[in-house]
Amino acid sequence: MKNKTKRINWDEYFMQIAELVSSRSTCSKISVGCVITKDRRIIGTGYNGSPVGLPHCADEGCIIYNNHCIRSLHAEVNAILQCAMHGVSTLGSVIYITHLPCWHCSLMLINAGVRKISYLNDYIDDRGNQLELLNEADIDVEKINFKWYNFGG
Repeated sequence: MKNKTKRINWDEYFMQIAELVSSRSTCSKISVGCVITKDRRIIGTGYNGSPVGLPHCADEGCIIYNNHCIRSLHAEVNAILQCAMHGVSTLGSVIYITHLPCWHCSLMLINAGVRKISYLNDYIDDRGNQLELLNEADIDVEKINFKWYNFGG
């Protein structure tokens, strides 16, 4: 008789990776991590931080405009750009993100062809209700309950 090992499900697996990716964030306001998957394979990751070669919030402070940091690119944008730079299509992909995408990122995810968004934390955006927008675009949005697993003993 074989011992059955408890394996985390795919949502837990990718969300743990998104949480780890968020630890690379350089924005002092919020740390966000994003993983884009297709057919249960990671095709891109991103975290919120400044464009390559420009000062980071952690070093020079955030630039706040209308309650949003505009020094940093959002995690979703960085993940989509990573896919674009490497010629990987995001059409039909599933995204795992630590926070509900903002209004602008929701618009980009719609045009990127994302079919499902799984997220951990709510994010209220005063520019509009992104859940209604994503629903109107027929994107499946799921807030998942997440539990870290410690398999190291």
